[in-house]
Amino acid sequence: MSLDTARRVLRIEAQAIQDVLARLDNSFVCAVDLLFACKGRVIVTGMGKSGLVGRKISATFSSTGTPSFFLHPAEALHGDLGMLARGDALLAITYGGETEEILDLLESLKRLEIPIVTLTGNPKSTLAEASEVVLDVSVKEEACSLNLAPTSSTTVAMAVGDALAVSLLDRRGFQHDDFAALHPAGRLGKKLLRVEHLMHSGEALPRVSPETPMPATFHEMSAKKLGMTTVTTADGKLAGILTDGDLRRLMEKHGGATLSLTAGDCMVRNPQTIAAKLLASEALNLMEKKKITSVVVLDASQKVVGVVHLHDLWTLELI
Repeated sequence: MSLDTARRVLRIEAQAIQDVLARLDNSFVCAVDLLFACKGRVIVTGMGKSGLVGRKISATFSSTGTPSFFLHPAEALHGDLGMLARGDALLAITYGGETEEILDLLESLKRLEIPIVTLTGNPKSTLAEASEVVLDVSVKEEACSLNLAPTSSTTVAMAVGDALAVSLLDRRGFQHDDFAALHPAGRLGKKLLRVEHLMHSGEALPRVSPETPMPATFHEMSAKKLGMTTVTTADGKLAGILTDGDLRRLMEKHGGATLSLTAGDCMVRNPQTIAAKLLASEALNLMEKKKITSVVVLDASQKVVGVVHLHDLWTLELI
């Protein structure tokens, strides 16, 4: 019985989205144009379940490059109207189009010359007639067994809101770096981190010259605590690297004579390198595939700018 109900609900809601897809027209383009041209914030408003949908749509706008906030229409009538300003745009969500609290905002909206985009199931409603753009999100039936609780209608409104947000994202040329900047915490932000944000650089970067005696090379490796050091030329280019494993093999082969050598004598030439703009997740995949614990980071001119250690990437839980 429960499975039958679930399947019926999903079929009805899926069909509702298909129906709105079929009637999508130039009004949607006009809505995107209007919101894209907004010089201020996109304010989203709605009452009840429409308000909950509006909060999510506003959050999606903000996280994808369109500054936005949710305005509760009832609270707006009790002081929050001060949050509105010329240059803003309003996205109103109201299935019937006659929500009293939103209609009471019209005078202030028109006074501030704030354009309105309305998502409604009633394109001939009072609010629709007062709007610059109307998007028809009507449904044939709610998925509720009583055909009363907002279900299909809220699903469609949410989907159209997502379509607006993603269309604006594309219009703005919003990229991975932009998304990462707005999501510095959490799993999404971690997946979009670049190597340049994690690498050991500056004074934390282990670095010696090819002429550095091995005792001094040991000291540099110990001081920087990465189990390796880069070996760089006078102009900052990479000559090679030395790792703890390399040192153990050298000591087994040469014994105490290793101390009389230089970093240039002992280094491994042509080690694996990566670019600073590489995604941290890509760096992790590379290092695990190559079975290496550290990788040198080069800039566009092939100069050494940092080192990334496998443990730095593991702590991000990128997998």
